[in-house]
Amino acid sequence: MNDQNWNKFKTLVHYICEKAEDPSLLGAVKLNKVLWYADAFNYMTTGAPITCATYVKRQHGPVPNAVVTAVDQLVTERKIARGHVNHFNYGKHEYISIEPVDKSAFNGNEISLVDEAFEYVCVKHTAKSISEETHGTIWKLAEIGECIPLETVFANQLGEIDENDIFWAQEKLALAA
Repeated sequence: MNDQNWNKFKTLVHYICEKAEDPSLLGAVKLNKVLWYADAFNYMTTGAPITCATYVKRQHGPVPNAVVTAVDQLVTERKIARGHVNHFNYGKHEYISIEPVDKSAFNGNEISLVDEAFEYVCVKHTAKSISEETHGTIWKLAEIGECIPLETVFANQLGEIDENDIFWAQEKLALAA
């Protein structure tokens, strides 16, 4: 990730922490899910993610491989604080934004999409329910630590290729020629 992409990714992590005015809404699992959904939804609608993060398979779903480094840097820079609490006999990180976020790296559509992803993940789900939702076919096929490309968001179920699929592909190829 180049410096510009790294700063945008880190700023997005900071922005998500700032959105969680109630720190109990956002733990590490939900932070990862907001990032995944924001990048995946933007990829699905525009053909490009918001960040250039690489997502890998972890126990609770896709995780941006640079998220721990981003959080550590934000803590060191005193932009966020990270706490550790006991949540139903499980350890949970919570994040508090200390410094306001400069959102100038994002356009209005990106911020709106992140806000929607935050609402969906942090308000409408528990960490467990949102994790289960991200354990789709592609996640199941990947090995722990293996890259999960954003392109896989279009492959929600596996199946055999039939003549309709071949016809559709041939039509698309003919139109592209």
